Amino acid sequence: MRHGLLVLLLLLPALPAAAQERFITLASTTSTEQSGLFAHLLPAFTAATGIGVRVVALGTGQALDVGRRGDADVLLVHDRAAEEAFVAEGWGGPRHAVMYNDFVVIGPAADPAGIAGLRDSAAALRRIAAAGVPFVSRGDRSGTHAAELRLWHLAGIDAAAGRGAWYREVGQGMGPALNAAAAQRAYLLADRGTWLAFRNRQDLRVLVEGDRRLFNQYGVIAVSPARHPHVKSAEAERFVAWLVGPPGQAAIAAYRIEGESLFFPNAGRPGT
Repeated sequence: MRHGLLVLLLLLPALPAAAQERFITLASTTSTEQSGLFAHLLPAFTAATGIGVRVVALGTGQALDVGRRGDADVLLVHDRAAEEAFVAEGWGGPRHAVMYNDFVVIGPAADPAGIAGLRDSAAALRRIAAAGVPFVSRGDRSGTHAAELRLWHLAGIDAAAGRGAWYREVGQGMGPALNAAAAQRAYLLADRGTWLAFRNRQDLRVLVEGDRRLFNQYGVIAVSPARHPHVKSAEAERFVAWLVGPPGQAAIAAYRIEGESLFFPNAGRPGT
């Protein structure tokens, strides 16, 4: 009987490689995915640990919702207030700072709103609204969208009042939003990383940069196994430790396009 069972087991086909693979699901932003960072970063983590990473690229708000549902093991996002609320509600944590870059205001070279060279991003948005020229918003609850809404608030402008005329929501990620702005010769707020990787620029230019309010911090959070016992907690924590440790931070620093850094590692720095 035992001999027959052994023969039967030997005759069974081997499990496919995908079934044997150790992997985690990472819910993250379109900016980190479309900038090319993950194609550079994740193979290094897999080579070091044997753990694969499957990325679900969404806006930050949607990525946090994925974590709340337990459909991801770990999150890498960029809306600190929303991240801290996620942790405070017990969905995961702790939150760890990982890296930063900045947002920039992009627009057509002709610059009909006259914002080029301004260092005050809220003043730039006021000029765009006053001129009634096209502005493309991601409109997707992403970290970039949240940052844009904060800037409109600081500018004292209800951008939604212009919806359908000069204010145009696309409800998509950073790449499609940039494509829409290029096609419409419109302004928009973009993260610098995706902008540097973007090839369909046409006559778009960086017009406003350097405002401290354009700082863009990213954080990583493992989803709570107490809330979702099925999550791969050990593997997720290993990813977090690698990302904020020397290997991950060095890999982030090494990622460049045409010699220009897209993200700057800052794990463990106070206030981040």
